[in-house]
Amino acid sequence: MKKRTIIRIISRILFVIYMIFLVYFLFLSDGFGRHSGKDTYNLVPFREIQRFVVYWNQIGFYYASINLLGNVVAFMPFGALIRWVLNKRVRWYEAGLYTLLFSLMVEICQRIMMVGVFDVDDIILNTTGGLLGFLVYYILLLINRRSEENGR
Repeated sequence: MKKRTIIRIISRILFVIYMIFLVYFLFLSDGFGRHSGKDTYNLVPFREIQRFVVYWNQIGFYYASINLLGNVVAFMPFGALIRWVLNKRVRWYEAGLYTLLFSLMVEICQRIMMVGVFDVDDIILNTTGGLLGFLVYYILLLINRRSEENGR
């Protein structure tokens, strides 16, 4: 079996596992600020990000970190694995667009199901995470290519 085929299979398995964990933490977990309510949305960009940065000492470092860094880190695997899941070359802006659309879908589902907050800032942070994940993937790809060239 070719190395590329093995990587594709492993990446798809990791993506499925990642999606299961993501669905659990975004929709089913009692932690991470899940609550029900009617007014559970924020449509003003950077409002919540600014609130968490400015008032982190009142909110608490843990909760501010979970909200800001958690949204970024949670979507890094999406950006890193999307190329292998789609089985095609994906450019950085395509990875960003796929992440943005997926994040928008998640936020809409949270709003409909009333299990979280529809927050435009989450979409911004998630998309940033997807782009960072793609960047990490791309850097590792370049390192791998250089090491293979040096090995020849």
